[in-house]
Amino acid sequence: MPRFKGYSCLVAAALTAIALPAAAQEILRVPYITDIGSFDPDNAFEVGALSAINNVYEGLVEYAPGTTDIVGLLAEDFSVSDDGLTYTFDIVDGATFHDGTPVNAQAVLTALDRRGSDKMMLNYFLWNVTSITAPDDDTVVITMGMPQPSFLDTLASPWGPKIISAKAIADHGDDPDWFIEHAVGTGPFKLTTFDRGSEYVLTKFDDYYGEKPFFDTIELPVVPDIGQQILQLRAGDIDAIPVGYPYAQLAALPPGLDIYSAPAMALVQAFVKPGSVLEDPEIRKAVLTAIAPDTWIGDAFADYATPALSLYQAAMLTPEQPVAFPADMDAAKAIIEAHGGLSLTLGYGAGNTDNVGQAADLMAANLAAIGVDVQILTLPAGAVYGLKDDLDSAPDLLITRSSPDAAHPDTQASVFYTTGAVLNLLGASLPEADDIVGQAFSVADKAEAAKLYEQAGHLWFDAGMYIPLADIEEVVVHAAGLTDIGTRPVFPPGNIDFGTVRWAE
Repeated sequence: MPRFKGYSCLVAAALTAIALPAAAQEILRVPYITDIGSFDPDNAFEVGALSAINNVYEGLVEYAPGTTDIVGLLAEDFSVSDDGLTYTFDIVDGATFHDGTPVNAQAVLTALDRRGSDKMMLNYFLWNVTSITAPDDDTVVITMGMPQPSFLDTLASPWGPKIISAKAIADHGDDPDWFIEHAVGTGPFKLTTFDRGSEYVLTKFDDYYGEKPFFDTIELPVVPDIGQQILQLRAGDIDAIPVGYPYAQLAALPPGLDIYSAPAMALVQAFVKPGSVLEDPEIRKAVLTAIAPDTWIGDAFADYATPALSLYQAAMLTPEQPVAFPADMDAAKAIIEAHGGLSLTLGYGAGNTDNVGQAADLMAANLAAIGVDVQILTLPAGAVYGLKDDLDSAPDLLITRSSPDAAHPDTQASVFYTTGAVLNLLGASLPEADDIVGQAFSVADKAEAAKLYEQAGHLWFDAGMYIPLADIEEVVVHAAGLTDIGTRPVFPPGNIDFGTVRWAE
């Protein structure tokens, strides 16, 4: 469960509460550090704006705040057939879209048909669906081509299928650009201002069928400089910094500010270049000894990260046998000396807000202590995605953060690790691990499936292809008194739930 760390005194909090204008009880102001590319939930892979999109649009199910538990949303109840091929959803009563049209089974079918279209970027969420039917106005039945125990997680994903107004689809379906800057969903907030590069505004939906949000208005200014965000927070011009507050400053916040921290699925890891010197088991042992995460995590992430236990995020899977790093630095130094020294390159993507660059610097210092000459490469934003096609320019170790689509282990293994996976950034391949993941895919028993995914993870780690380093927590710095932040581990860090957040009474 989320934990809270407060650093403001009671007097300062009281003064802050007295100073709050009346509007502060009605308006929440949260900056975005990057601009929104598109509000279309079917055709864009937004990251920072997910909090807005998921408060305007809703799916059939969702992850409960602070957990990976799947609960109903527009489906008040749901069931899975014994053979794992049929999912039945009972649509909630009384829900309406922001345009006033009712939410019924046919509206759900229309929205899911749009998501599954070849024209939609995120149609892969429904790749295994063979049919979607509506036996009556209140029931939706989804039939699968093969058992897929991860399917509910797929639907609950922050990028999972959202239910868009059938009227909006009919009126604007021939103009996909319309959905980039407009939205007609069912959530507790409506999109009322889309001012690209400047500000976005959400307004409370008065006819929302669920629990009404505390705030009437959510203002989302685009403030790309974290230093400027900090100044605005201290001045009371914004109410929270959702992501990117410098870790080094968290221990000494000014009065009137608090910290919310909670589990997240932000795994810092290293991809190892195929064909590098690290394929030598002895050299790899020495390198693993030097980069052991428990020696530098505190310096890079303060109290807001822990050594990774496996190649899967801690909030996703608890391994029976955590990965182990060797610890004999003298032996590691002797190995490097025996090989006549070693040179390595460590790379990471520019613009990362998770202190990955500092982690790379700290690992380089540890490696230097055993005689390894390290060159650090800061790669242009986006360049990491093309490295597997140009391995000559790739670093020996690529340090990055992985956040899967959903909380099921398959969404980590089949996206980042298996042969040919879309985010297998350096193109590693281990067929025997792939086979285990393929076997685990259809296993409905979660504990049994977890054992298989963990087994594949150990094979990749032992083969020196991927190195798990740190599980990073969610960290939101906010004005004292703001509570029920409502983040979910599967969401990228910084996505506050505007439907639950409020000022404490």
